[in-house]
Amino acid sequence: MTFDLFVTAFVTIFLVIDPIGLLPFYIALTSEHTKTERRGIALRSTGISLFVLLLFAFAGDQILQGIGIGMPAFRIAGGVLLFMTAVDMLFEKRAERRGNQTEASDRPDPSVFPLATPLIAGPGSIAAVILLAGGGTDRVQALSITLGALFLVLALVLALFFLAGPVERLLGKVGINVVTRLLGMLLAALAVQFVVDGMHGLGVI
Repeated sequence: MTFDLFVTAFVTIFLVIDPIGLLPFYIALTSEHTKTERRGIALRSTGISLFVLLLFAFAGDQILQGIGIGMPAFRIAGGVLLFMTAVDMLFEKRAERRGNQTEASDRPDPSVFPLATPLIAGPGSIAAVILLAGGGTDRVQALSITLGALFLVLALVLALFFLAGPVERLLGKVGINVVTRLLGMLLAALAVQFVVDGMHGLGVI
């Protein structure tokens, strides 16, 4: 029974976070960083997202209720922020800004936004851990299973991020440019879906 619950939690979190789908976004967002910088971004983004998801797994309901924020509003906010990133990817505004930045320390760091939040620890994954950790009659067991599944999924995310270099070399500069544009479009659609889900949750549509 415990194993079945773990499989359910793992599959749910895996599908929501989508480690395989995150890899192209990571490559696109870190394409002009060095190998060392990329590893640092990978570690920071997974570490920050782990902290955020742990926080909501332990006290998600209390946090949102305490500050008067519902999940629909959280989805809308995440969607708006994600859409801004998508516009940058589609129209190469990030590349334009980077052209005016000469020092490595001035390069934009995507580890907090948009990698950690909302791509990894977004409305979907936050909602998933809140529901999984609070499910069933045994709160301790549900929380333990949820945390185990969460650690495993984020370990997979980190491992795939570390493999970004070989994947990028396989695609080449032109391939990465094409993928970045395509992902910008997909990211824009995902952002709109977040907003639509949030408006549906509020009963607007």
